[in-house]
Amino acid sequence: MGGARAIHALGAAALAAALAVPGAARAADPVGDAERGAEIWQDCVACHQIGSDATDWVGPHLNGLFGRRAASHEGYPYSESLERMGADGLEWSFETLDAYIENPLSLVSGTRMAYPGMPDPQDRADLLAFLRTYSASPQNIPEAPRTANPSDPSLDPEILALEGDPAYGEYLSSECTTCHQADGSAQGIPSITRWPEDAFVIAMHAYKRKLRPHPVMQMVAGRLSNEEIAALAAYFATLE
Repeated sequence: MGGARAIHALGAAALAAALAVPGAARAADPVGDAERGAEIWQDCVACHQIGSDATDWVGPHLNGLFGRRAASHEGYPYSESLERMGADGLEWSFETLDAYIENPLSLVSGTRMAYPGMPDPQDRADLLAFLRTYSASPQNIPEAPRTANPSDPSLDPEILALEGDPAYGEYLSSECTTCHQADGSAQGIPSITRWPEDAFVIAMHAYKRKLRPHPVMQMVAGRLSNEEIAALAAYFATLE
């Protein structure tokens, strides 16, 4: 009970702090309504803190999030997957945060963030407007002007429903196994053997849309059709 009261207090404090920022939470941000976002923030307070007294909790505090490279907050033990994405150049902008909050696994396959995702695009926009009030001079963040009409990074259900041909996937796999080990070992490069098919498809389309930042993977994914991605997903899911 004490822990629950503490979590509630943290959320209430963050909400009060947001409403105290002159013209910040009360005014609608071009990307969403920060005041409504402060209410949605209650979904996050079990793991994250924000505001002047925020510290790392289950997850890192979220002050100064916009424009920051992923996994770069000093002192917090991030997952290897998120550290790898940060090393590849992933930075937190409206677009990348929108994708991460909608479905964390779409951006970082091995993330430890145990959150199922926020499907409603307006809820995400409002939450991100709230979070931006805690980034330094958010109106000057380079990505701000083009986020007035945020894109929805969700995949067409028909793409996820495609049934891949494992034999065709094996034929296509030689480019993948140039770097990834078919036996599932990870030698500085993450294993893709035995990945769930939907996770594989989501990750490849995130590269295709340049949400995941690795330039080689963006190039590889960009050359593949939806059917070819589905075939590769089916093949690697069957490997022992």
